[in-house]
Amino acid sequence: MKMMIKALFAATTLVVAVSGAQAQSTGTLEQLLESVKQDRLSERRINEAREREFMDERADKQALLRKAQSDFAAEEARGDRLANQFAENEQAIIDKETELDQATGTLGEMFGVVRQASADAYGTLSTSIVSAEIANREEREAFLTAMSNDAKGLPNIQELEQLWIYVMEEMTESGQVSRFQTEVVDINGGTSTQDVVRIGAFNLVGDEGYLIYNDENNKVQPLGRQPESYQVSSTQDLRGETSGIVPVYVDPSRGAILNLFKQKATLMERYQAGGTVGLIITIMLVVGMGIGVFKLIQLSIMGAKMKSQLNNIDNPSGSNALGRILTVYKEHKEADVETLELKLDEAILRELPSVESGINIIKIFSAIAPLLGLLGTVLGMIETFQQITLFGTGDPRIMANSISYALVTTALGIIAALPLILMHAVVAARGKSIVHVLDEQTAGIIAEHAEGEQA
Repeated sequence: MKMMIKALFAATTLVVAVSGAQAQSTGTLEQLLESVKQDRLSERRINEAREREFMDERADKQALLRKAQSDFAAEEARGDRLANQFAENEQAIIDKETELDQATGTLGEMFGVVRQASADAYGTLSTSIVSAEIANREEREAFLTAMSNDAKGLPNIQELEQLWIYVMEEMTESGQVSRFQTEVVDINGGTSTQDVVRIGAFNLVGDEGYLIYNDENNKVQPLGRQPESYQVSSTQDLRGETSGIVPVYVDPSRGAILNLFKQKATLMERYQAGGTVGLIITIMLVVGMGIGVFKLIQLSIMGAKMKSQLNNIDNPSGSNALGRILTVYKEHKEADVETLELKLDEAILRELPSVESGINIIKIFSAIAPLLGLLGTVLGMIETFQQITLFGTGDPRIMANSISYALVTTALGIIAALPLILMHAVVAARGKSIVHVLDEQTAGIIAEHAEGEQA
C-alpha cells in the first residue's frame, strides 16, 4: 500500500515539474522571438544605411570618373595643340634659318675665316717674343681666345677692328729693334731686372747673350747653352749701340735653332765620350809633345854651343859635343890616320845617345795613337751591336753613346798622331843636323891629318 502511495506521489510530482517546465519554456521562446525580430529590424536599418552610403560613394566615384575623363580629354586636346604648335615652331625655325642664311649671305664664310684667323693669330701672338714687351698681352690673349673658341655668333665691327689692330701691331713690331727693361729669370731661379734688346719677332738679347721667352709663365729666361762666343759677342755689340747698322747673328726660326744648342755637345763633352781609350791617347800626346819640346830645347842649346865652338876651334871646350871631339883629336894628334879615325868615330858614337835619345819614343807614340783610336772604334762597334741585340733599332738614341765612343776615339787617335809625327820630323831633323856637323868636322880633321902625313 505504501508502495503504491509513493509511486502515486512521485508521478504527481513529475507532472507538476513537467507542467512548470513547459510554462517556463513558453516564456523564453517568446522573448527569443521578440529579440530576433528586434535584431532583424536593427540589421535591416544597418544594411539600409550601408546601402545608402555605398550609393553615395558610387555617385562620388562616378563624378570623379566623369571629371577624370573630362581632364583626359582636355589634356589630349592640349597635347594636340602643343604638337601642332611645335610643328609650327619647327617650321618657323626652318624658315628663319633660311631667312638668316639668305640675309647673311657670305657673312657665314667670313665668320669661319675670322675664327680661323683668330686661332692662327692666337697661336702666333701668344708665343711671340713681342708679348714679353707689351703690357696688354693678357687682354690680347683673352680676346683672341674668345674670338677663336668662345664666339657663338658673327663678330661685330669693333671685334674685327680689334683683331686687325692686334695683327698689325705684331707685324709692325716684328720689323723693329726695341730696348726695354724686364725681369729675367737666371739659372739659379732668381730674377734680375735687365735692359733687353728685342730684334723684331726673332730674338731677345740680354746681359749674358741670347734670351728666350717662356709663354707658359710669361717669363724671360736665358738660353740654357749659348752658341759660339763670336755669335754672342755680336749681340753685345748690338746692346752697346743706340743707332746705325750693327751686324748681329739672328735666328730666323724665332728660337728653334737656338734651342738646338741646348742639345749640342760641347768640345769637352765630345772629348769625354772617348772614355778610357781617349784618355790614354791624350796622355800619349801630352807626353810625346813634352818629350819633343824638351828635345828641341836640348838640341837647340847643343847646336848653339857647337856653333860657338866652330868660331873657336883652337880652344875646344868639354861643354859641347864638337869641343869634346876636338879634345880627342888633340889627345891623339900624333897618331896615324886610321887610329885617329877610329878614335874620332868612337867619340861621335859616345855623343849619339845624347842627341838621339827620346826621338824614337815620339815616333812610337805617333804610331800607337791611331792604333788605339782603331781599338776604340772596334770596342764602340761591339757595344753598339750589343745594344742592338738587347733593345733593337727602334730608338737610335740608345746607340748614340757607343757610336760616339767609336768615332771620338778614332778622331782622337788621328788628332794625336798628326802633331806627334810633325814633332818627330822636326826633332829628328834637328838631331841629324847636329850629327851631320860632327861628321863633317870629323871628316875634315881626318883629311887634314892625312894631308899632313903625306907632306
